Amino acid sequence: MTDDNGGPRWGVVGTGGIAHLFMEGLRATPSRITAIGSRTKERARTFADTWGIPTAHGSYEELAQDPKVDVVYIATPHPWHHPNALLFLQAGKHVLVEKPMAMNALQVSEMIQTARANDLLLMEAMWTRCLPLHRKVRELVAEGAIGQVHSLHADFGINVPYDPDHRLFNVDLGGGALLDLGIYPLALASRYLGDLTVVGATRRLSPDGMVDTQTSILVQGDNGATGTLTCASRSALANRAVIAGSRGRVEIDLFWMATDAVLYRDGHEPEKLHRPFRANGYEYEAEEVARCLAAGQTESPDMPWAESLHLAGVMDQIRDSARLIHSTPAVKTVPLN
Repeated sequence: MTDDNGGPRWGVVGTGGIAHLFMEGLRATPSRITAIGSRTKERARTFADTWGIPTAHGSYEELAQDPKVDVVYIATPHPWHHPNALLFLQAGKHVLVEKPMAMNALQVSEMIQTARANDLLLMEAMWTRCLPLHRKVRELVAEGAIGQVHSLHADFGINVPYDPDHRLFNVDLGGGALLDLGIYPLALASRYLGDLTVVGATRRLSPDGMVDTQTSILVQGDNGATGTLTCASRSALANRAVIAGSRGRVEIDLFWMATDAVLYRDGHEPEKLHRPFRANGYEYEAEEVARCLAAGQTESPDMPWAESLHLAGVMDQIRDSARLIHSTPAVKTVPLN
């Protein structure tokens, strides 16, 4: 079912900062939000009042049984993505789940199997893939604007004060630069280099030695092209990407939320590309979900299941190569409400 405007009726799972960002984008689309679910009624009610949401559920199970919800956006911490997605898929809801889709490839595989068994849409919320600027860059590269892609460099780093209880540094909350930030350069590399093989990875650990605060990765694509990727939670990096080919390159500043890029074609003047957001950029992944549902698709060509599974497998390789900790007993027993 859909709402009166023809878009799906959304439910949001979790009330953290990224849930608010998604709401800002969603309200710029024809779809509407009908319910919010949190682990407490108080947090759900506060979020609902902020955004004018009709229904506030004090548990995820209540939200899963809400007949006025068609699709949910899962905005909980990484270790909850897998159990939350299974709960809603098994309840017959379509699911958009924040990146990374889960803690490892085994969990992602189970989520995909459940979506397939229930004939439901499942999509990893890699919002960068849906942005107008990135769609334009993909189009130009596919047309041969820079020739054959030879290499890709991307880094994404922010400087967050160290706090062992912060989700970026708490292993029980899925902390670490790789899972939270590294997914962006990895997803970009996978899009232009194809299947990635991890050649090597190095990391810097948090003071307690439990999570990475910086990880650098060397990958090779299936066409022989190479990628150099870095993510960091304690260093403000340039946050730019360069896709270089046999006849030119594309440079993208703030690539993870890009509105601007410069195309350098051999023998031509630089071309500036500008594709602004209508809201904050999150509207485009919501619109992609709505488009898929209207077309009867259970996976998005922008972020298909095979891609999410591939990226999870690559991060598993990096975890092993860099000797990182991504799984603890607490990850396996996180509560659903």
